[in-house]
Amino acid sequence: MQINGGVRFCEQGMKSSIRAMHVQSEILGIINENVAGFDKVGFQRREPVVSSFTEYIGIHGLSKTVDDQVGRIMVSKNPLDITMANKGYFQVQTPEGVRLTRDGRFKLDKVGNLLDLEDNPVLSDAGMPIKLPIVPNNPSEVVVNTKGKISVYDGNSNEMLEAGYLGIVDSNGLAVINPDVKQGYNEYSNVLIQNEFLAIKPVVRNFEANRQIFMIENNNLQKVIQQLGSSS
Repeated sequence: MQINGGVRFCEQGMKSSIRAMHVQSEILGIINENVAGFDKVGFQRREPVVSSFTEYIGIHGLSKTVDDQVGRIMVSKNPLDITMANKGYFQVQTPEGVRLTRDGRFKLDKVGNLLDLEDNPVLSDAGMPIKLPIVPNNPSEVVVNTKGKISVYDGNSNEMLEAGYLGIVDSNGLAVINPDVKQGYNEYSNVLIQNEFLAIKPVVRNFEANRQIFMIENNNLQKVIQQLGSSS
């Protein structure tokens, strides 16, 4: 007995061209997303990943990964703007669950809870919302060291009161030992505009090539249909 196996794939060229153009359009969308996020605080570049079978299964073979390289760190006038010089993420508690973010633009509410810009509680290394023991008269009285330890100045006792540590983790949820926290700084995206524009060129060329093939095949099909109609 002999067993023969294999994979055979045959379809019209027009379908292949349409599928390829769809994939290239999705890749352009990812690049446009990167360009739009260039000036956003905490934004991380997306990288399109094309699998080996994308030419057969279309956009289902296309995925994207996040570039976790540190972005552009710039001075801020707000002492509650916090960033990291190393890789890692802050943790905030949202209605949908814990969210990881590089956006460290925080604020305090009236009772001393540390919140993000969307009023979500910022979590400590113990997984609990961070609340200052006292509400400072000025945000400059809040001090964050390089390890993420938060302290606040108590004018009555003339002491620094500890409020806990920022819960800084990697993409897998593991604690970052040395996040190198910087207070009074914002981290803008790690997108390089020139690289994104260079990445557009081959994608556009591939799209145009498949578009031309589609038009040629479409014209040939129309001629065949016309000839069949005239012969009948």
